[in-house]
Order: sequence, then structure tokens, then C-alpha cells
Amino acid sequence: MSALESPANKKGEREPVIFLQNKHHGMLGILVVTLLIGGIAANLALAQEKRLPQTSGVDDTKMGPYRALAQLAYEASQKGEGPTAAKLARVLERTWDKAEDYGGDMALSKTNHTLFEQIDKAMDQFITLLQHASPERNAVQSAYNAYLEKLKLAD
Repeated sequence: MSALESPANKKGEREPVIFLQNKHHGMLGILVVTLLIGGIAANLALAQEKRLPQTSGVDDTKMGPYRALAQLAYEASQKGEGPTAAKLARVLERTWDKAEDYGGDMALSKTNHTLFEQIDKAMDQFITLLQHASPERNAVQSAYNAYLEKLKLAD
């Protein structure tokens, strides 16, 4: 009997070979497609969350220092250190204005004024909350996240 032949039935007749592969072929195909889609989705997620080069926890990008100052101010506000958060927010604002508004030809306000305005507005909303005596935590977090999202556009 060859590998493709089926054993004889009770009457001694050979029955046609029906491969189990055909029955499971559809499920195997679905499994392969699912794995491929999952792999592609995982790679896209990793690409979107690209790791920026850092030194001492600060991104080595044009927007890295602003992101770091915002993070420090946000962390201080979450710890209940309002005066520290307000000081850091003011340093963030002054640093941003000096470099990106009045910083010469490479300032973001000169190279991409629309994006500059978007980031500046998001930063102002975040800073304004930190300068209040007791800002609402959820509002601070929302403004912080919105500011970080805008900064990503300029990296």
C-alpha cells in the first residue's frame, strides 16, 4: 500500500483517500493570516512608539528639553508640590519663548509657524493650570498629555 492509498474496508475494497489537510486547510490558512496580521500590528505599534535617543533621561531631540521640563513640572504637581510645579512651568515657558519664538532663523516660529502656534497654545494651557493654587489633577494630566502630543509633531 502506498502512502496515498487508504486501507481496504471490510469488503476488501479500497476507498478513495480523503486528505485531512483539506478539512483543516481553512483553519490553517486563518491561523497563518491571523499571525501575519498580528505581527504587522505589533511592528506598527513599535514603530509608533519609537524610542528617541536620550542622555540622562532627556530626549536628544529639538523638543526633548521642553518635554523634560514639562515632565518635571507635571510630576511636581502630582506630588502636591505646587510652588515647584509653577516655577518649572515658568522656566519651561521662558525657555520655549527664547528659543522657539525669538531664537533666530531656526526657531520653530520661523520654520513652521502653524505648528509653533499649536504647541504654544497647548503649553500655555498646561502652564496656566500649574500656576493655580490647587489645579484639578485630571485637568493637569489632560493638558500635559495634549502638550506632549503636540511636541511629538515637531520632533
